[in-house]
Amino acid sequence: MARTKFGDPILHCLIVDDSSFDQEMMYRTAKKAVENMKVRIVGTLQAARESLMDGPVSLIILDNSLPDGKGADFALELVRYPRLAKIPVIIASDWPSPFMWDKASTAGVRCVVTKSEFSSELVCKVLNVS
Repeated sequence: MARTKFGDPILHCLIVDDSSFDQEMMYRTAKKAVENMKVRIVGTLQAARESLMDGPVSLIILDNSLPDGKGADFALELVRYPRLAKIPVIIASDWPSPFMWDKASTAGVRCVVTKSEFSSELVCKVLNVS
């Protein structure tokens, strides 16, 4: 488990998933990766948009199938805003499709994985922490 060093900025993770089971799994995995990371959880893309305006975000963990749209489309939306385009995104999906991979690649998503492949090691790798 990584821990940011004294004086380093605290990392902030935004989890976007509508399943309470998956939210808990992603939360535990993110906290295992970086012990003192702050984590916010939302269940819709609209709530994610609002959360992005509420404070810093160092990482977005994003489901692809949400009640109000597709996570890959949301990732494409983020790249239109320079501040948001810099935030690393991991899409963790139950059923990654070729269309999702194409959109994610175009949006600069760091990783697309199945939820069973999502791990604390992946979070550390994307955040470049050890």
